[in-house]
Amino acid sequence: MPTTFASVSRLAIKSVLFPTDFSSASAAALPFAESIAQMYGSVVMVTHAIPPEPHRQVVTDAVPSQDHVVWEDARQRLDSFTYKLEAHHIPCKPLLDRGDVDQIIPAMIDENHIDLVVLGTHGRRGVTKLIVGSSAEKIYRCCSCPVLTIGPHVHCGTNWKLRRILCPVDLSEDPEPILHYALSLAEENQSEFIVLGAVPMVPWQHRPDVEQRTFRALESFIPEQAKSWCTPQCVVRWEHPAEAILREALERKVDLIVMSVHKSRVSALSAHLPWPIASEVVSQARCPVLTMRV
Repeated sequence: MPTTFASVSRLAIKSVLFPTDFSSASAAALPFAESIAQMYGSVVMVTHAIPPEPHRQVVTDAVPSQDHVVWEDARQRLDSFTYKLEAHHIPCKPLLDRGDVDQIIPAMIDENHIDLVVLGTHGRRGVTKLIVGSSAEKIYRCCSCPVLTIGPHVHCGTNWKLRRILCPVDLSEDPEPILHYALSLAEENQSEFIVLGAVPMVPWQHRPDVEQRTFRALESFIPEQAKSWCTPQCVVRWEHPAEAILREALERKVDLIVMSVHKSRVSALSAHLPWPIASEVVSQARCPVLTMRV
C-alpha cells in the first residue's frame, strides 16, 4: 500500500491557460479562470486553436486572403475574452495558433510553463460523443498539468468559493499527487475536505469489514499536519465510482471535485468512448472538476 506524505505545501499557480472555442461553454468557464487568477495572482493566457484545413483531394492554389480573414476573426474574438479579464485587473495574454487541440495545448503548456488549464465543455455523452468526440476530454487527457473543467451543469462561477472539496481516490493507485493538490487547495481556502473511496459490488454481509478496512486506508493517507487546520472526512460508498462521486458531490454540495484521469493509451477512438469515469463525472457534475493525469 502507498505510504502517506508528511506535509502539505502551498501551490504556486503562476500561469493559467484558458483554451476557448468562443462558445457559451467557454464563456461560462471564464469566471472560474478569473477566480483562480485572483486567488493565486496568476497570469491568464487565453488561447484558441484554429482547426487545420481538411485534406483536399485536388491540389489548388492557397487563398491567403481567406486564411487572413479566419485568423483576424479569431484574433478579435480572443481580444474580447482578454478585455473581460483586463477589466477586472487580471494580467492576461492572447495565444493564437493553428492545429489540433491535443497537439497545440501540450506545446503551449511546455512553452509557457503553464501550471493549470481551465476550460469549459458542452458535456457531450453517449452516441453524440462517440461521433464528434470531446475537445475537453482530449485536452485533460493529454495535459501534463492539472486541468479544471467546467461542465454544462455548473452554475455561474462569479465569486466562486472553495468551501467544500471532494477528493475520490483509487486505492489501487498511489493517491499522493491527487491528495497533495486537493489538500493544498483546501488549506489555502480553509475548506472542508472529503476523501472518498468507492467499493462497488460488495455483498451486504461483507460490507462492515470492507468499510472498516477501506476507511482505515483512506485515513492513513491524510498527513497529521492537515488535521491541525481541518477535519478531513473519510467516506466509503458502494456504488460504481462515477455514480459514487456524483452522488457524494450532490449530497454534500461540494464546490470542487479533484480526481485522477488516465491518459488515453490505445487510439484517438478511446478518447471518444462514453464510459470513462472522468468523462461521466465532468459531464454531469454540478461543480467544477479538477483532473490530474496519472
